[in-house]
Amino acid sequence: MKPALTLATLLLATAATAAHAMPGAGASTPHGAAAATAPVKKVAKATGPDARTVAEVVAGKAALKGKPVLVHAQVVKVTQGVMGKNWVHLQDGSGKAADGTHNVIATTKDTVAVGDVVNAKGTVRTDVNIGAGYSYAVLIEDAVLRK
Repeated sequence: MKPALTLATLLLATAATAAHAMPGAGASTPHGAAAATAPVKKVAKATGPDARTVAEVVAGKAALKGKPVLVHAQVVKVTQGVMGKNWVHLQDGSGKAADGTHNVIATTKDTVAVGDVVNAKGTVRTDVNIGAGYSYAVLIEDAVLRK
């Protein structure tokens, strides 16, 4: 069994990679921008009253704050076991990398792998500050991820 990472351990481990911060995140985040890869192919939008694209969640964060959302997207990066959660970067082909509207992070207890296409249902949180300089403009918190 792999030991859970603490914030202090993560800070030490990621100090050299602080330059990977994404727009909307703090200057250094343990869950910095997903690795540069080919753009994600367009993933069909989820259906239902809470369905949103990644770009809609990021751009509409103020109106969605505290509300449930459902995003159908591809997992492009996973950081497991940080502060008792897995931190999952999701992209669906919407938005633009230049303004950071193409990627959203979901926190979850579920386990997924890079490349999985999932439905992520959780609550939008904005201006999340977890301390030590780690802050996020928008997250999908406590998401349930289903393949």
